[in-house]
Amino acid sequence: MEDIYSKPRHFCGVAGIYSETPRNIPEKLFYTLFALQHRGQEGAGISYLKDGSIKTYKDLGMVPTVLSRYLQIETHSNIGIGHVKYSPTGLNKLENVQPIHAVSNKGDIAIAHNGALSNAEKIRKLVFDKGAILQSTTDTEIILHLLAISEEKEFRKALFDTLNMLQGAFCFTMIKDDSLIAVRDPHGFRPLYVGKKDDLVVFASETCALDILRIFDVREVEPGEIITVDKHGMRSEFFAKVTSRNYCVFELIYFARPDSSVFGKSVHIMRKKMGTALAEEETVEADIVMAVPDSGNSPALGYSEKSGLPLEYGLSRNHYTGRSFILPTKEQRELMVRMKLNPVKDVVKDKRIILIDDSLVRGTTARLIVKVLREAGAKEIHLRLSSPEIKHPCYFGIDIPTTEELISNRMTPEGIAHHIGADSVRFLSIERLKGVVENYEDFCNNCFTGSYSVET
Repeated sequence: MEDIYSKPRHFCGVAGIYSETPRNIPEKLFYTLFALQHRGQEGAGISYLKDGSIKTYKDLGMVPTVLSRYLQIETHSNIGIGHVKYSPTGLNKLENVQPIHAVSNKGDIAIAHNGALSNAEKIRKLVFDKGAILQSTTDTEIILHLLAISEEKEFRKALFDTLNMLQGAFCFTMIKDDSLIAVRDPHGFRPLYVGKKDDLVVFASETCALDILRIFDVREVEPGEIITVDKHGMRSEFFAKVTSRNYCVFELIYFARPDSSVFGKSVHIMRKKMGTALAEEETVEADIVMAVPDSGNSPALGYSEKSGLPLEYGLSRNHYTGRSFILPTKEQRELMVRMKLNPVKDVVKDKRIILIDDSLVRGTTARLIVKVLREAGAKEIHLRLSSPEIKHPCYFGIDIPTTEELISNRMTPEGIAHHIGADSVRFLSIERLKGVVENYEDFCNNCFTGSYSVET
């Protein structure tokens, strides 16, 4: 069975809030997490400090379903963290929803984690051998176990000890007693930002979540940095030397919201430039440019401006269908695509179309979209992807299918075009992408090249 929206999936988004003055922290976390909903739609949760102890509320479902209760009640607190979750197929279980809260020999701790540890199995075996009892399948829980079994008695030293055992991608927010702590791994795979306004300090995976609270004094949490916020103020220190940066280029291509900045770059502007780069290589004649909404919108605009072809609204997206389901039959999967994306027939009929999307994984959805456009009378359909071909799995927080499932490992672009029913398919080349993304050497592109610069 296949996810009909055959795209790479991110693992989650995190948030953290500290206020010198007690206020309704859960309500502010609701809005912050709602802005990050695109990063995870299977589960949501918050932990906050109340009367000296940590309270946690979480469940399967999207933010409005799980956390809207906090819009109705006043819950004053100084500290809170939050999480939105995506799970790989088969792991969408309540015990995997975060934050994870535990009482240990290192204190009362809650943690919300974004990313994936490339040495998770090794660490899981280590904590098992020490007698750990695990309730979830998340990497997050084993971080707590490492803290607990650390021979360092003082928490800060135990945290440094733990962090230096982790490999791969990790950004997390943590409540420890009356402190809020934020951490980003030394390679900076996933984005994490911190902003300040009056007596409020807010952490979030993307700047769009800070915008909603009107926080504009913002900076990145640096790779390898730990920021602690408590009654003494905000303190920064580094737990590891940064030897190389490995920002995930797919945050720019697909994952982050277009109104965000990640890794110091405007997501919309970068995607628009990718569309421009696609148009610079174009040899096909066409009548209109169309986006597969929403991720194709920005590159389609860049393509249209560069090519001189009109940008048309040819696919209408239903935003109220929720997340794509894993459905057992071809007919059900096709119906779900039709529920999400419906052609504007008067725009599409008899047109030669440049269809812009961000990436191609299995090709399942692309095939159905092309079929829908053919039925609406499209004369030609030329699919253009604003990323290079995805050929390798990711071990750093992106759920990409196995090598065998990736369509670019089985077919050439010409073969893909025949398979999905398009007249042609072309991807943005890695060389063109390098020309678009300044400081490209600081970005991880393992899913394109398979050249893993960090141990997996």
